[in-house]
Amino acid sequence: MSGDRLTASASGALAGTIEVPGDKSMSHRALILGGLASGTTAIHGLLEGEDVLHTAAAVRSFGVEVERLGGGEWRVTGGEWRSPAGEVDCGNSGTGARLLMGAAAGFPISATFTGDASLSGRPMSRVLDPLRDMGAKVEAEPGDRLPVTIHGGGLTGLDFVNTKASAQVKSAILLAGLHASGAVEVVEPAPSRDHSENMLRAFGVEVETSGATISLGARRGLTATEVHVPGDPSSAAFPLVAALVVPGSAVTVTGVMLNPLRTGLFTTLVEMGADLVIANERDFGGERVGDISARFGALRGVTVPASRAPSMIDEYPILAVAAAFAAGRSVMHGLAELRVKESDRLAAIIAGLVACGVDAREEGDSLIVEGLGGSPRGGAILDAHHDHRIAMSFLTLGLAARAPVVVTGAATIATSFPGYADLMRSLGAKIA
Repeated sequence: MSGDRLTASASGALAGTIEVPGDKSMSHRALILGGLASGTTAIHGLLEGEDVLHTAAAVRSFGVEVERLGGGEWRVTGGEWRSPAGEVDCGNSGTGARLLMGAAAGFPISATFTGDASLSGRPMSRVLDPLRDMGAKVEAEPGDRLPVTIHGGGLTGLDFVNTKASAQVKSAILLAGLHASGAVEVVEPAPSRDHSENMLRAFGVEVETSGATISLGARRGLTATEVHVPGDPSSAAFPLVAALVVPGSAVTVTGVMLNPLRTGLFTTLVEMGADLVIANERDFGGERVGDISARFGALRGVTVPASRAPSMIDEYPILAVAAAFAAGRSVMHGLAELRVKESDRLAAIIAGLVACGVDAREEGDSLIVEGLGGSPRGGAILDAHHDHRIAMSFLTLGLAARAPVVVTGAATIATSFPGYADLMRSLGAKIA
């Protein structure tokens, strides 16, 4: 596979101003909500990574007209969903699979969801159990794993406590609830990403938030609208952290989403002493965005509370890399969710750091990294384990390590960040 093996070597100073692809979470939701809406939705800045393209094809399979007009420009004409002619392949995307299951459950149809080897190993019970409680009929492999068949329609309301602070579970329930009779409420002891609530409101749905409770009102029909997708903060993390650890670097990423439920990494990096500046904050597409600049400088170890995990759950691999360069110990609490991502990310982070000469270990659901206050040894050959964020994180480490880092299975980066290697090379990164 082209680009499946990438090598990152010590680079000179990185410099430049770039944009990163559109936010993945919002891109999935724009396609699905556009497919549920009455009329034609125009989407600008859609992420055209493999995960989102699988969601586009999946929405199309339900009888929705989904059309690509040009780079990032898409048009979706929604309506009543029908049973797909074949299986719905969600590729590597847990977000796509879980949200599509929720949306499909509201219609009197049947659909079978499949995915790649990585997704097929991930648990779906967290979303299937509440859908069952709403009245959906579910067939699944042992352990509620893919393939999963949903027989939808005739749903009733639900009062659900989102103990895992999962935006995917919350979103699936809200999407199913659009066609359910009765009250639909999700209580969140800890807040999760609120992109679904924001976007549902933009499509005309009555979504009420009162304290920790999110509920659907009486107005549950969607009307087509225009969606602008800002830059993905999870993708921006990689060039920004690279600038923080490669000597002499100064990099700016423009138009990055600054939703407060997505900025935990930036908060943590500042606590570590990072020279990170956010400028030109503005409203864009219903979300707060800004331009983020990062300059090389000394970092120090930090303790990250478990309460911050929902706002940066995808960023722990790259934070662990930053912690490897920092002076002193970093401790990150509340990481149980990392065990059920695209890979067992907690295990993959520790294995990769240790292979690169960094002391890292887990204690319960906490990750401990003994920072070196300088460049790690590197020199490892690492398997990405079908995980795009693991791949990009250790390529970032390789850019400032004493010996090159090789990542195999790097083609998975295209699921979220198409053009990653070329964009990094444009800044001066040595990625071959």
